[in-house]
Amino acid sequence: MRQLTVLGHSVRVAVRPGTEPGPPLLLCNGIGASLDLLQPFVDALDPRIGVVLFDVPGVGGSPDPKVPYNFALLTVGIGAMMSRLGFEEYDVLGISWGGGLAQQIAFQQPRRCRRLVLVSTATGSLMVPAPPRVLRKMITPQRYRDPDYAVQVAAELYGGQMRDRPDDVRRLMHDHSRVGSRKGYLLQLLAGAGWSSLPALPLIRQPTLVLAGDDDPIIPLVNARIMTRLLPNATLHVYPDGHLGLVTSADTLAPLVAGFLRPRRDIRHTRTR
Repeated sequence: MRQLTVLGHSVRVAVRPGTEPGPPLLLCNGIGASLDLLQPFVDALDPRIGVVLFDVPGVGGSPDPKVPYNFALLTVGIGAMMSRLGFEEYDVLGISWGGGLAQQIAFQQPRRCRRLVLVSTATGSLMVPAPPRVLRKMITPQRYRDPDYAVQVAAELYGGQMRDRPDDVRRLMHDHSRVGSRKGYLLQLLAGAGWSSLPALPLIRQPTLVLAGDDDPIIPLVNARIMTRLLPNATLHVYPDGHLGLVTSADTLAPLVAGFLRPRRDIRHTRTR
């Protein structure tokens, strides 16, 4: 864990070195979530693969940015951060809001982003939206600040395993995760406002794995099918879980991701539909 100054901003970064040579996996988190939330996935991922995690400005351990940002500007900063860490080529995994950022990175840095994993995500402002009752709960950071409220809305907001075990959200999102500022949350919302990847998807040529839960209230499954059709080199895998499946089903999804990132493990032998 370290703090790096990137384009004038202090950014909290964590690096898990891989035990074998190869591009590391850069993880881009969801809105309001610190890098700690993805630790169950990192723990389950093949140790041969290096991992880089970071908190966007205003979230977790990264102070508020000096000026607002968008996905394109954040991608420039991420490129500078990875260069500072000594990585010129890397794979990218983005979940939810971070999936939009991951698509921007793949489009904007085609020579540096080798492979792309999109989890529980969509195409931005032009997508099949969640129901209004879900969106109302999404626009506030209260679920990150109030553990009792997070448990109360877990089933309706995240679906999947959270329908049967909503209290798990307390452990996942509050026991170790660090909360950023309200300003940081608002700036994340603004960064994605009006952004859409739809025109750019046919131009993203990297091999792409699209992971989607079959019970995700925030990102309806049809969005993953749309992305898979528009991306030239994409495979869709639907898993039996919800929006937080990357961490609640880490034991099954981490090997799938590892197999995709290391071609000698044939992803065609996994269940897809």
